[in-house]
Amino acid sequence: MEWFETWGLTLTVFLPLVGVVFLGLIPKENEIALKTTGLVASIMAFVASLILIARFDFSSNTYNSYQFEVSETWIGAINANYHVGIDGISLPMLVLSTFVMVLAVIYSWNHWDEPKNPKAFLILMMILATGMNGTFVALDLVLFFLFFEIVLLPMYFMIGIWGDKTPRRIPGFAKEFETRLYAAIKFFLFTLFGSAFLLLGFLALYFESGNSQFGRTFDIPQLTELGASGAFSGTFAFLVFGAIFLGFAVKVPMFPFHTWLPDAHTAAPTVGSVLLAAILLKLGSYGFIRISLPILPEEAMSWAPFIAILAVIGIIYGSLACLAQSDMKRLIAFSSVGHMGFIMLGISTMTDIGINAAIIGMVAHGLITGLLFFIAGSMHHRYHTREMARLGGNIKLMPVMGGILAFTAMASLGLPGLAGFWGEFMSLVASFNPLPGLSLGVFRSAMVIGAIGTVLTAGYMLWMLQKVNLGEPGDEWEGKELHDVDRFELAAWVPLIVLIVVIGFFPKIIFNSTTDVVTSLVDMAFNPETTASISSQIGG
Repeated sequence: MEWFETWGLTLTVFLPLVGVVFLGLIPKENEIALKTTGLVASIMAFVASLILIARFDFSSNTYNSYQFEVSETWIGAINANYHVGIDGISLPMLVLSTFVMVLAVIYSWNHWDEPKNPKAFLILMMILATGMNGTFVALDLVLFFLFFEIVLLPMYFMIGIWGDKTPRRIPGFAKEFETRLYAAIKFFLFTLFGSAFLLLGFLALYFESGNSQFGRTFDIPQLTELGASGAFSGTFAFLVFGAIFLGFAVKVPMFPFHTWLPDAHTAAPTVGSVLLAAILLKLGSYGFIRISLPILPEEAMSWAPFIAILAVIGIIYGSLACLAQSDMKRLIAFSSVGHMGFIMLGISTMTDIGINAAIIGMVAHGLITGLLFFIAGSMHHRYHTREMARLGGNIKLMPVMGGILAFTAMASLGLPGLAGFWGEFMSLVASFNPLPGLSLGVFRSAMVIGAIGTVLTAGYMLWMLQKVNLGEPGDEWEGKELHDVDRFELAAWVPLIVLIVVIGFFPKIIFNSTTDVVTSLVDMAFNPETTASISSQIGG
């Protein structure tokens, strides 16, 4: 298995793309062969990620020290390389990505939205998998940007072709548009807007690094070394951090850049919503940890109170918006705004506790909200509506599905003993004692507001359960045969349920991977000299 040390990571990223080649060769009419090929490709990528775990050396897990590293010249003219590698931060995210993709293929085996075209849909899923996997392992800014953008087109087509066809009137336009077209265009434009600023930030770092010992470079480890040495500072660093912040904040999405998310989730087909919630939203928060904090540590500290304020606004706003929804899927979409707020609050503390909280929060949100969207999609397939007022009494009509919905809602509201608890709790703990030099007043106020957000989260989740699960079924469902959970749904959902419980009771499954590398990141980027300098500037 020595060859795996060199090629294992590349295999994990590109096996789904190999699946695209085989899918392209199979006739559209041969659905079984298409589904089997998609499933095999996704399982092989997942197995490769498990081998990475088995061969990962957790005893030498420090920041800017990567394993399974490959660096080959790619575009020599601009010193851009095919540079990939993983550490304890990217490892759980990569495994989450490959794992959820397998479950998405299993679920889609017997659930196809119109137009029924498994070949095209599976090809888009495999391209999406390559982009997501690649983003978590890229160690070159050009390569990172390429993978970061690859996910845009597959999701755009998933929403635009297989999304909700309900007519929607848009202010200022005489004609009505289908919801899917409006949501797809909005998703594309928002993401493209953020990516333009992200690219500008990357280019600025490239040119500014020209006077260093590395020369002009896009290499993330080299830029991290320069950032830790204080090479990027002043107005330049402020503007670059702002540009990169915009790019990642749109993808998270943070308030007030979140408005594309509820529309995209509501319009997307079920699998599209699952992948968007479980993986795509994590690309932005992962980018903050991988790029923004270590390369621009001084500016990260300067921006930290602002990020914390936006994070808690998102927590409260997302919760209140959930209480105003009548559409079950839209409620789950707005809940993501609040949950990602907790993740960004943890990151903004610049502490090992806060960043660990953000990573376990990303994993938990991927599992829990992914499962919620699976359930919402299955209920829509049966009831042909997402209006919660019409779904009352669901647990009497479909007791298994109703029970799984209740379990997942409890996990989402942060019930202790389930995976969702750790990210929220630790983000609040970290906010009480942020990195020295940051404003205690801002962060402790954020902690109090975030704690109120947890109460609101419990409120809207219990309210959703009361509307959907409890009460008596409506007369419109009398005499209609509504099938409970089928075997494909169980095969996709049970692994998520098990992991939600296991991580809830044994969070060290994640922390064993993240703690050492996060601690070394904080020590390297936010050393006493840096914090003292920033403290004098912002009056901390």
